Amino acid sequence: MDINIDLSRLQIPEIVVMAIAGLLLLFMGYRIKKVGFFIIWFLIGFNLMGILMPAINSVAPEAVRTSDLWQNLLPIAGGLLLAMLGFTIEKICVGGIVFGLTLMITSQYFGTDIQTLVIGAIIGVVLAGVAVMLMKPAIIVASSLMGGYVLTLTILTLFKDINAATYYFPLLIGISAVGIITQFMTTKRIS
Repeated sequence: MDINIDLSRLQIPEIVVMAIAGLLLLFMGYRIKKVGFFIIWFLIGFNLMGILMPAINSVAPEAVRTSDLWQNLLPIAGGLLLAMLGFTIEKICVGGIVFGLTLMITSQYFGTDIQTLVIGAIIGVVLAGVAVMLMKPAIIVASSLMGGYVLTLTILTLFKDINAATYYFPLLIGISAVGIITQFMTTKRIS
């Protein structure tokens, strides 16, 4: 399986900001629920817009396709749009986060064929339903997974000598597990 890590459009300061957001989600996702939801939805929107940019560029006017300003602003706008949505309603937000993460994983690792996306969407709906029934654990796991995902991408982008095909999943699983354990241990008395 080819691991496609593409944060090349970002500069080092932007990658560092992503890493900080990832650390906040990883270790404090449940404690900062509202801010965490905003960050998660922003990152989902930003990532999905990055995936959709080729399709958008194919129908966009030439001024948009050739402008670095528009190419950088559209993913940020997509992130902000989803962040504002996710900030408002907790249960829909948790379900949406799990659904969004499922579709991100599906599109990145299994492709964007319509059949693949439909299967990913069905799995995402089921997982979102389970997540809404188990709010606290779902918030902890989802925020840790998103934080682990962001940190894994930033590590592999900043340290190009690390072989992504070999270390992507061990990094993702290890970082996410540390976040999940830390959050469960530090939020025992918080409901």
